[in-house]
Amino acid sequence: MRRPRLLLLVSAALAGLAGSLLAPSPARAETYSASLRTAVGDLTVAAEVRTGYNRDLFPHWVDADGDGCNARYEVLIAEATTAPTVSAPCALSGGRWLSYVDNVSWTNPADLDIDHVVALAEAWDSGARSWTTAKRRSYANDLGDGRTLAAITDDVNQAKGDRDPASWLPPYAPVRCRYVAEWVAVKIRWRLSVDTAERDTLADWADTCPSTTVTVTRA
Repeated sequence: MRRPRLLLLVSAALAGLAGSLLAPSPARAETYSASLRTAVGDLTVAAEVRTGYNRDLFPHWVDADGDGCNARYEVLIAEATTAPTVSAPCALSGGRWLSYVDNVSWTNPADLDIDHVVALAEAWDSGARSWTTAKRRSYANDLGDGRTLAAITDDVNQAKGDRDPASWLPPYAPVRCRYVAEWVAVKIRWRLSVDTAERDTLADWADTCPSTTVTVTRA
């Protein structure tokens, strides 16, 4: 016997509703916001492990959106204080950039490195060694938060190397609170740990920068 059309439609609608209720909802990005002091206290403290590190384990400077400009150039374009002319295949000219960590301006993009604020080796030491290659790739090319990558003077970046704030801070003292807050934001965004000396230094700076707040969306 044929079922009435209305009954079939109702049954289909109920089945669809049940399916939508049972299907997992997409994960929502988690936003974290706290004072710098609280944020430092929320960081996980753990010993660093460098074993097995290789920079090539973090595929970096990829062109994720296929527009011809890789992540390095995307940062340069985003951080320019005077917008450059962009010509194929992503050559920049006529721009100006401020390296905030040393308060020096540049007009030649070759004078700037793109700094991983929390260096790739430091990220590995702090938890990235257990990540998938895909996640390390996302970290190394993170354009979703402007604090992960920064255009800074190449010599300053070389001097910094893979050191954390316990052994390196910006030579331009007025931006040190900003730098520490950005370091903490990156660690929270990517759920990276800190070692004891690093945590103690960050805590000291939290006392020095009491009005600083860390707001970040976790990756």
